[in-house]
Amino acid sequence: MDAAGNVAHNWWDAVLRGFTDTHTTAVPLPALLVILACSVVLSIPRPTWRWFGLYVTFVHELGHAYAALMTGRFVHGLRIGLDHSGRLVSSGRSSFGAAWSGFWGYPAPAVVGLCLIAACAAGRSGAAMSVGALILLVSLVFLRNLTGILVAVCSAAIAQILILFAAPTTVNYVVLALGVALSVGGVRDLFKLVGVHTRRRERLAASDAFILGRTTGVPAYVWLAGFTVVVAGCSLAAAWLLWGMLTV
Repeated sequence: MDAAGNVAHNWWDAVLRGFTDTHTTAVPLPALLVILACSVVLSIPRPTWRWFGLYVTFVHELGHAYAALMTGRFVHGLRIGLDHSGRLVSSGRSSFGAAWSGFWGYPAPAVVGLCLIAACAAGRSGAAMSVGALILLVSLVFLRNLTGILVAVCSAAIAQILILFAAPTTVNYVVLALGVALSVGGVRDLFKLVGVHTRRRERLAASDAFILGRTTGVPAYVWLAGFTVVVAGCSLAAAWLLWGMLTV
């Protein structure tokens, strides 16, 4: 077997091992506070949000894409802009599929964040990393612009490196930190959307809630409320899990 074959074989073994191995890591309060502080620094100040927000937007758009696939829609392409804009093009006969896909953008970061935190709490960070690595590789098929491809390639490369070389404790902390960061970023993005509907209405045409309201006839504020319920529920569940993971 050549070198490339050996790498591929080792990578696949590592991916499969992630689904079977379990490793729990005690999280002391200082470590969790550092993770929370870093997540806030990534999501609140504009200079850092400019870059981390691209990843949150990527997860947002993947939420649309995989929700579309769940209902049998065909995904034609996905684009991400440097201004954190995103566009998913999909087609299908079901109006429910279009609404379902349209809904799962803003909640996606909070849902993924909760899943990552739950995986870490259960000692299944390896499985979360393996699933994430595979999803990121598959997602490359959907992307149609350079910004999106760069975000996906960098994310996928980091995930593959962690799978191959990182110790279980390192994987646990990375999964936990990413889960917390996505949870904070998801809340930040929701507040940004609410701001569009209350203060920056000139941007309303790009709002998922506005688009869903226009295409389904259900008012935009109902969709906003739906986003808020899911994001808030995920955030509360994530906080409860983090509390349970703490050690003195």
